[in-house]
Amino acid sequence: MSEPERGMAEDAVVVEGLTKRFGDFTAVDGVSFRAAPGECFGLLGPNGAGKSTTIKMLTTLLRPDAGRARVAGYDVSEQPQRVRSAIGYVPQMLSVDGALTGYENLLICARLQGLRPAVRRRRIEEVLAMLGLEDAAHRPVRTYSGGMVRRLEIGQAVLHRPRVLFLDEPTVGLDPVARQGVWEHIERLRQEHGMTVFLTTHYMEEAESLCGRIAIMSRGRVAALGTLAQLRERVGNPDASLNEIFTHFAGHFEHQGGLRDVSRARRTARRLG
Repeated sequence: MSEPERGMAEDAVVVEGLTKRFGDFTAVDGVSFRAAPGECFGLLGPNGAGKSTTIKMLTTLLRPDAGRARVAGYDVSEQPQRVRSAIGYVPQMLSVDGALTGYENLLICARLQGLRPAVRRRRIEEVLAMLGLEDAAHRPVRTYSGGMVRRLEIGQAVLHRPRVLFLDEPTVGLDPVARQGVWEHIERLRQEHGMTVFLTTHYMEEAESLCGRIAIMSRGRVAALGTLAQLRERVGNPDASLNEIFTHFAGHFEHQGGLRDVSRARRTARRLG
């Protein structure tokens, strides 16, 4: 996957010295990186490395304690409403109503996003077709498989054609076939709509397949940043897998995170399983 031409337009995500503290604990410590328009940018790291806190600041759910960040050209601290109108966000936690149909879930989101009635119907039909949910549109979401639920959640997030789509571990808990399907739909959205995709994941093959550039976080800081080829060069092994690169820069998963991280991952896996 080739990296977009840089310098042609303002970067979709600009992060400079971003910091977030919780009491005496520094969860994100002076993080800096940029994501280009139309790029799929991966943020990797063990549990507790600061990925989710970083995403929450970029989506205006948390206010930074220091540093600055701009998303789609807007400052996350000074222009949070403009940031929200320009992004889509798919969190790990459930964001659809199982008692409603897929169409009804999309309709509610379209109304909340302020889409006009004529635009709503067209966008919903386009999203259902793109994500392969046309036949299931009028079934209750509680009857959907895990992969279908994830696709519907992505559909909700892109109805208003956001400039930046944030995906927090979008395929956790899915089987390999469903995971591959979600990857294909994400890549199609990026290519067809020029959308910047900002992805966190624990699946190394997912990041390797989708992401043009990757940042690896460890203990609240960016330990490495670059294309897969650049990261291989840094570890001195042109054949290194992303898993080997990850271990080199961030260490092993078991040394990070805690009960809350494990509990959250298991809840997500249960609801999508």
